[in-house]
Parts: sequence; structure tokens; C-alpha cells
Amino acid sequence: MSNFAKQIPKAVKEIRLHFCQTSGHSAGVRKFVQSSYPSIKSSNPDLKFLVREASDISPRAFVRFERGAESQTQLANLSESQVSAELSKLVNSQTVGGPQ
Repeated sequence: MSNFAKQIPKAVKEIRLHFCQTSGHSAGVRKFVQSSYPSIKSSNPDLKFLVREASDISPRAFVRFERGAESQTQLANLSESQVSAELSKLVNSQTVGGPQ
């Protein structure tokens, strides 16, 4: 089970990943989804974890927190471990009721 799956705070209500199904700049995101999705969902069954594939888009991650606050980051040309690190930063970037 990945460390990322265990460290998602309760304030995180949704994680959305947008990436291309075929392009090289989305390869790390695709690998992350394949290897980490099962552990994320088993550790956080109520978390909305959305995967959005589209042709020729730049990979991005969006995290929605309590009260509708959102943060996002670019994931282009990152390895699977770098994607995990960026998502970790993103989910911990905002505290409940505090600024980003």
C-alpha cells in the first residue's frame, strides 16, 4: 500500500487527474493510476478519485477540499514517484479554513 494512500487528510473531498491516454508526457500519471488507485480507494473508500482521459492534454491534478476550495498542479513529464510526491504536496497544501 502506498504511503500517499494513507496520508490523505479527511479535509480532501476529491482528487481529479486529467491526462492523455497515449502521450509520453502523461506516462508517469498513467503508471501512478495503475499502481496506486487500488490502495487509495481501499484506504479512502469515501474519497472521490476521478480519472479523466483526453487526447493531447497536459497532465494536471486537482484536489478539492472542504468548503469547495481547490488546488491544482501540473504533472507533465514526471515519473510515477514524482507524481506521488506532487500529489502529496497538493493534498497537504491547504488546511481546513486556512489559506493555501
